[in-house]
Amino acid sequence: MNLKLYLKILLLFCLLFSFKIEAQELYQMPKNKETKWVSFENVTGNKGQGGQANKGAKGAAFKSLKAGESVNLIDLKGSGTVKRIWMTFNERSPEMLRSLKIEMFWEDNSKPAVSAPVGDFFGIGLGQRLPFQSAIFSDPEGRSFNCIIPMPFKKAARITITNESDTDLIQLFYDVDLLMETHDENMLYFHAYWSRENKTTLGKDFEILPKIAGKGSFLGTNMGVKTDPALEDTWYGEGEVKMYVDGDHNFPTIIGTGTEDYIGTAYGQGAYSHLYQGSPIADVKKGLFAFYRYHIPDPVYFYKDITLTMQQIGGAGKEKVIEFLEKGINIKPVTLHNHLQFINLLEDDTSKSLDDPSLPEGWANFYREDDVSATAYFYLDKPTTDLPSLPAVAKRVENLPVKE
Repeated sequence: MNLKLYLKILLLFCLLFSFKIEAQELYQMPKNKETKWVSFENVTGNKGQGGQANKGAKGAAFKSLKAGESVNLIDLKGSGTVKRIWMTFNERSPEMLRSLKIEMFWEDNSKPAVSAPVGDFFGIGLGQRLPFQSAIFSDPEGRSFNCIIPMPFKKAARITITNESDTDLIQLFYDVDLLMETHDENMLYFHAYWSRENKTTLGKDFEILPKIAGKGSFLGTNMGVKTDPALEDTWYGEGEVKMYVDGDHNFPTIIGTGTEDYIGTAYGQGAYSHLYQGSPIADVKKGLFAFYRYHIPDPVYFYKDITLTMQQIGGAGKEKVIEFLEKGINIKPVTLHNHLQFINLLEDDTSKSLDDPSLPEGWANFYREDDVSATAYFYLDKPTTDLPSLPAVAKRVENLPVKE
């Protein structure tokens, strides 16, 4: 048997085996599980309580959410798992996507485990919306918000939406689909943390996730970058992701090789959406990039603590970088390389100015300052953290890209 035929048979066997497992799960009847769908048509999800408005004729499909108002999507007691969240609303401007806040509270805690702008939470940053699909978020036509991250709880769950804009939201539709079920002691709680630096600090890594203590797993992140116009259309994404795990201090255990490498592509970054990695927005001329990486096939576990950062490093030809320096733009060269040499400009024994005539021509990487935001998703063995609160709406909406 030749190798190609063997590989085809092996692949077919794997697919059939996978389908068999999936089919068995579909047709086997589980014990002690109750399905609930919660929406404005049935705000409790309780048996026989849905569709009562307007004599059952679609009388409560949506509600308005006035400026400054909050609404509970779910407020439930008991043990269960949020399996799916879907929503849509009529006003999807960048300002509204950043002004609407989603929060999730587990086990009757007053501090949320999730606190993020709605647009960013559902997979794409920059206050933008467009069709895409990943393993855990999707938007079929650029008008909806879908999430299928499992979110378990043991005693209580509450999910809220708050309109922090100065504009009334006329139509808010949603449903949250749950399984009421029991969980064992190994259950982890879902969390999400959003942050933004409207201008990063030169030479300082952007914190995707500040240090958190406990046991859990890092699920992934989606990030948005609005590049500094002064740096023209030069490449922003030379920075490496760093994961400081279980006591790492000065240096990380897990480190990438570049921003586009972290999200699975290479030598630049175009637009694409795959299951676990993607870049729905990649506009070099406008300096806009929105991208994600989800660690589902490659879990990142921690048993004491974890911190995640992304270096703020870009790159361009040596002469262009020298031009920026001569203009007084706040950058700092860090490496220089071509096909023959790689020079670490910050090492003591090679510390030189980029315009030193002894240095070769080539590609120069440099620290830079851009507008960077991120939503970090993770599971933790406790329902709350001491992470900072969500920034005020003014900081969230400042200098957002214009919607096409």
